[in-house]
Amino acid sequence: MIAIEEFIEGVEGEFEDIDTGKLRPDSVIRDHFTWDSINALIFIAHVNVEYDVVISADDLINSHTIQNLYDLVTTKANAA
Repeated sequence: MIAIEEFIEGVEGEFEDIDTGKLRPDSVIRDHFTWDSINALIFIAHVNVEYDVVISADDLINSHTIQNLYDLVTTKANAA
């Protein structure tokens, strides 16, 4: 699996309203951009394409920080 820094770069690259270099592992997602259904779908698709991991809307609802998202993706990737 990739390092969290690379994961963050990928997330920042997917969303136009996130300034590059602003996210940190402890960043609260909703403080940096609107976490609506469209952005959730973009993130789900990004994770599926980049890491071959399927996550659900409930997974996202339970993730509050970038670290939570990273842990979710790496856990599912390692379980596959």
